[in-house]
Amino acid sequence: MHEYSVTKGMLDTVLSEAEKAGASRITEIRLVIGDLSTIIDESVQMYFDIMSKGTPAHGAKLVFRRVPAQFRCRNCGNEYNKPAKGFDCPLCGGLGLPTGKGKEFYIESIEVD
Repeated sequence: MHEYSVTKGMLDTVLSEAEKAGASRITEIRLVIGDLSTIIDESVQMYFDIMSKGTPAHGAKLVFRRVPAQFRCRNCGNEYNKPAKGFDCPLCGGLGLPTGKGKEFYIESIEVD
């Protein structure tokens, strides 16, 4: 359900930026979403479609770019993308800790007319 609030914030931001630029319509919004953010692309799209009706963003294409979760091994220092199962380092089998990469959610770019 947190997709509602992040989509609302994203829409408010793009509408404000489009207004500042004197744009009449937003055609595309590129979003960057980390795999650890727990944000579901389809939910963002659904809320966006509903919330953008009657605004210059209505009908804009949302483009999602996913950032994989990255971990650093406590034993050997290897940095790696999170495996499908578990958190173990693929080099030494040690426990990996999150580096912070993969928690992103931001607007990368906006295209307007």
